[in-house]
Parts: sequence; structure tokens; C-alpha cells
Amino acid sequence: MGKFYPILSGLLFGAGLAISGMMDPLRVRGFLDIFGAWDPTLAFVMGGALLVMALAWLIQRRMERSLDGSTFDLPGTRLIDTRLIAGSAMFGIGWGIAGLCPGPAIASLATSFVPAIVFVAAMLAGMALFRVTLGRN
Repeated sequence: MGKFYPILSGLLFGAGLAISGMMDPLRVRGFLDIFGAWDPTLAFVMGGALLVMALAWLIQRRMERSLDGSTFDLPGTRLIDTRLIAGSAMFGIGWGIAGLCPGPAIASLATSFVPAIVFVAAMLAGMALFRVTLGRN
């Protein structure tokens, strides 16, 4: 039962990405093209996710433990520093260029393997490079 909730969560997330069209890099780039053929679909997907997450945070505040009995592992700081800003900028640039971010890229391995595997391989290489160079903090 320990793996049930994470697997269910991943399946639900992947299904949401597929149904909403967020695994399609052209749709994501269309959202980012605010001066061209702008596609507002992603704004609605993000808005829906924010509503669901706001409800989840309200419920979580009233719970001492998660549904599987483990404690919550929540971030302990709200520090906005150079590393956070630089990482966010790099994420946004990569997202704009590729039209993919980690979740949709991994889900896309099932539908458009070759473009997705290139992105996932580059993402893993970047994560390894970070760990070797800066990840010691």
C-alpha cells in the first residue's frame, strides 16, 4: 500500500497532462507567443491546478499525517536567493525553447519517444552537472 498513492498521483498527473494537451510542445509555445497566435489553454490548465492545490493546502493544514500515515515533508524556508532566481530563469528559458518541462517530457516518452528522450537525456545531464558542481550546499 506504500506505493499506491504515489503511483495513483503520477497516473492522475500524466492523464491530466495528456487530456489537457500539455504534452504537446506546440501548444506550450503557443501560450508563450503572446504577440503572435496566442493559445490561452495553458492559462486555464494552470488556473485549474492552482484551485486544486489551494484546496489541497487547506485540507493538509488540518491533517497531522498524510493518507498513508507518513509525516508531511514541507519546505522549511521561503528564501528567494540568487540560486532560486537563476534556476527559475533557466527553467523558463528551457521550457520556452523546448516547449517541455520535466513532467510532460517524461509523460511524452510514451507518445513521442525520440523528441522526449533527447529532452530527458539533456535534463538528466543538467541535473548531474549541477550535483557535481553546485549541489553540495
